[in-house]
Amino acid sequence: MAKLTINGKDYDLDGLSENAKAQLASLQFADAEIQRLNAQLAVFNTARNAYLKGLLADLEQGEVVKPKKPARASAKVKKQ
Repeated sequence: MAKLTINGKDYDLDGLSENAKAQLASLQFADAEIQRLNAQLAVFNTARNAYLKGLLADLEQGEVVKPKKPARASAKVKKQ
């Protein structure tokens, strides 16, 4: 007999209604997605920290290039 424990109370899985089984499946899916997204977040935080470290290293070495002024757009108007 498989059981489900929620808030310290045990429930027999075989005795769950179809609606309760659907709710449980949705809960399990949501938990799995949260776990997957947390793993992705950890990867992106690691990448962000590496980019920040690289940027700070460049800034400390004076690797900053001053931006060029944008070229002015010119428009010629033809008189008729």
